Amino acid sequence: MGFGDVLLYFITAGVNLQWVAIASAAGPSSITVWFLAFLTMAIPLALSVVEMSSRYPQEGGMYVWSKRAFGDFAAFMTGWTYWMSNLPYFPGVLYFAALNALYIGGDGWRHLSGSRSYVIIAALVGLALGTVPNLLGLQFGKWISNIGALARWAAALALIAIGLVAWVRFGPATRFTPESLTPGLGVRNLVFWSTIAFALTGFESASFMGGEIKDSRRTIPRAIYASLPLITLLYVLGTVGVLVALPASRLSGLQGPIDAIEAAATRLGLPGFTPIAAFLITLSALGSVGAWLASVARLPFVAGLDHVLPESFGRVHPKWRTPHIALLSLAGTIVLCILLGQAGQTVKGAYDILVSMTVICTLIPFLFLFASMIRLQREPTGPDVIRVPGGRPVAVLAGAVGFVTTAVSIVLSFVPAEDEPHKALAVAKIAGLTLLSTGSGVVLYAAGRRRGRGPAPRRPV
Repeated sequence: MGFGDVLLYFITAGVNLQWVAIASAAGPSSITVWFLAFLTMAIPLALSVVEMSSRYPQEGGMYVWSKRAFGDFAAFMTGWTYWMSNLPYFPGVLYFAALNALYIGGDGWRHLSGSRSYVIIAALVGLALGTVPNLLGLQFGKWISNIGALARWAAALALIAIGLVAWVRFGPATRFTPESLTPGLGVRNLVFWSTIAFALTGFESASFMGGEIKDSRRTIPRAIYASLPLITLLYVLGTVGVLVALPASRLSGLQGPIDAIEAAATRLGLPGFTPIAAFLITLSALGSVGAWLASVARLPFVAGLDHVLPESFGRVHPKWRTPHIALLSLAGTIVLCILLGQAGQTVKGAYDILVSMTVICTLIPFLFLFASMIRLQREPTGPDVIRVPGGRPVAVLAGAVGFVTTAVSIVLSFVPAEDEPHKALAVAKIAGLTLLSTGSGVVLYAAGRRRGRGPAPRRPV
């Protein structure tokens, strides 16, 4: 993968219109929250990944950094919790793609929005489209990311353009005033902040594939600095575009962008615009699946090389040179999550649960990432290392700001929504799922150590 591939990968992995949907439903104040999250999460994360991937460009990313900073157990838990967080993430994105795809067929397809059978089948097809190219190698898998990035740009620009035209013709559906743009401190607002902080993560993912990126020590930092403003711009303008077309009271956290596009297109007399936009949104979501599959599968792969997981996870395909066992095991686990996610739930209820699980589980390994950024400042750097501007003091500050933002976001994620009728039960479910995801890693690591599968020298890929 070259610079262009990695840049498009970051845009695909770092932007998802499902977060625009959630942000838009929160109202105009979400625009301010995007900028706050940019300062407190996106910039510290970008600076941390730039320096750490330059210091330690080996394949494995956060796993390698935690291992160097805190040892084998911290490395395993970083990889394990990051891997576990993606299990609910993939079904959530696939549900989002499946439901937005219904707008391609108009009213004739829309009745399937409440069908669990349709959502399951569509999600499985989308998973296959993301898995097969990555099994054949990044020379094929990278095209999923590239096409997804281009579709994401096209969908976002379509949303922004039609929102702008609707604003000029009819005026905005939402009033943007200093009061409406000021974030509140109520429970709903605080919980929403953690979701926005999560949405601006993703730069760390390419470091898992360091061994498959040309001159990764320089390519990853350049791609991060180029993509960071573009990602933030897409989120902010996308949110504005949705709110221009529809007021927050009429938006859902699931299909906000396409609902806004349909509303604006109907008022402008452009009925053919909605199916095209729906196709682009669906394609961009599938691009996210392919991009994240490529990177996340490297975590069990590296753990297999370290003998913490069974050695089969560290195998590469003799012809395609891909971690096929790790990829297939991840895909199989996602299939199970797709099926379990719909058990006893409506489509909307299952989606909400998956989003909540994704946010809190994903943020846990970032505690290790930012802590590693601070601790590893004590190690000397070579002449080829790209340091954070300002050197060690700024690097420590970036790590500290990122760590605090992540910790606060995790705590806020335990707060149930205001409209949740059984708040104590909701907190218990969140705490139980968190304990299950982290506790299972502790048990697995301990079992591996008892079997004598302690870390061993890593084989070259």
